[in-house]
Amino acid sequence: MVEVNGVRILIDCGPDFREQMIRMDDYRPIDAVLITHEHYDHVGGLDDLRPFCRFGDIPVYAEAYTADRLQARIPYCFTENLYPGVPHIPLHVIEAGKPFTVSNSYGHSVEILPFRVMHGKLPIMGYRIGEMAWITDMLTMPAASYACLKNLDCLVINALRQEQHPTHQTVREALAQISCIQPEEAFLIHASHQIGLHAEVEKELPPHVHLTYDGMVIWL
Repeated sequence: MVEVNGVRILIDCGPDFREQMIRMDDYRPIDAVLITHEHYDHVGGLDDLRPFCRFGDIPVYAEAYTADRLQARIPYCFTENLYPGVPHIPLHVIEAGKPFTVSNSYGHSVEILPFRVMHGKLPIMGYRIGEMAWITDMLTMPAASYACLKNLDCLVINALRQEQHPTHQTVREALAQISCIQPEEAFLIHASHQIGLHAEVEKELPPHVHLTYDGMVIWL
């Protein structure tokens, strides 16, 4: 969950979304959902947006390939005539490199820049919001995307484990990307149990790089 000027943005909506929100105890409007890609661990909780639609529609932003697959997977959420009780999550198609704006009911708005990263051979989305960028499930990134990542205060980036993986970065590969992008601070996400013990991994990271944990709050 990213909050900027009162605009609350959810990046992906996994199958444990409901449990996470109960734990956060933070029942407030969600102004947009940004989808990185179609895999179930990133979209399996979209139906659980229902209670938050009491505040109003929650627009979902995804590129065309992903949007098509969401419509096929949960068509009852995207029909023209919605039956009572389904989440109101209108789908908006976006493109890499083309910024768009998300607003809240109070008239505050935030510009978001989607950019391309590669999840193995699958093209997916990263997002820049102000001076923060969010990258998950990346293995590599096209050269053109680095132009979207200049002068970052905060980079959130995936690091699955220590050993090589066919579609995700290792810790070493994530650190190499961080060294190239040069954000002020970086935070590693999407770790598996194979990354090692949290306290031990943290000791091995540079001072400006941190391993994240559930419930972590970062202020910028």
